[in-house]
Amino acid sequence: MLELKNISYSVKDENTGRMQDILKDVDLTFEEKGINVITGPNGSGKSTLIKLVMGFEKPTAGKVLFNGEDITGLGVTERAKRGFTIAFQQPVRFKGITVKKLLELASGRKMNTEDMCDCLSSVGLCARNYIDRAVDGTLSGGELKRIELAMAVAKGGEVFLLDEPEAGIDLWSFEDLVKIFDRLRDKTVIIVSHQQRILETADKIFLFDQDKITSAGRGDDLFALLTRRPALCWRNLKEN
Repeated sequence: MLELKNISYSVKDENTGRMQDILKDVDLTFEEKGINVITGPNGSGKSTLIKLVMGFEKPTAGKVLFNGEDITGLGVTERAKRGFTIAFQQPVRFKGITVKKLLELASGRKMNTEDMCDCLSSVGLCARNYIDRAVDGTLSGGELKRIELAMAVAKGGEVFLLDEPEAGIDLWSFEDLVKIFDRLRDKTVIIVSHQQRILETADKIFLFDQDKITSAGRGDDLFALLTRRPALCWRNLKEN
């Protein structure tokens, strides 16, 4: 179980010099299994929350607990060792490294073609066409995004943090993305997204607005609320 207890995060405003709240007194509990989707208006603190959970940033106040252990002071490496995996909104480019090497680094072991095919096909890519490709400017943003998601699948773990995983994914491949979530449903999956189709897959939805949670509940219940008030968060899939 992953718990956030009274989490606050503030930064100094460069213009005024005053501290500005990005998150304030956030209490969240993510169960050991299930798809959790965090949604809400831009600028409400969703991506910041993901960075705090992964250890890229430290909260101004509050605690992060994982299976009862206080991990607030642990960095990215230590959290990764405990089973935390992240996929960024904007994938990183690695000049001079191949897709095969990236997948092996992510998994921590040598991988055969069948293993790599399983990871890459889960995100709609053919291993034969990609394992020897360099992860550089010759790949499109959508290809890089899918490769990063394949790395997350290869690494495995207990907690998966996905910040707008649909970014750069074309409509044709979107159902492949949803299938990945189904494969991970026995883990703790936390997704930041505005997409209606992803919200439909959620076991639990958390609605953020103005640095705090304004609503939280079962996926079908919150989805019904958002259906009545779509301006709160989502983009239609056709806009992707």
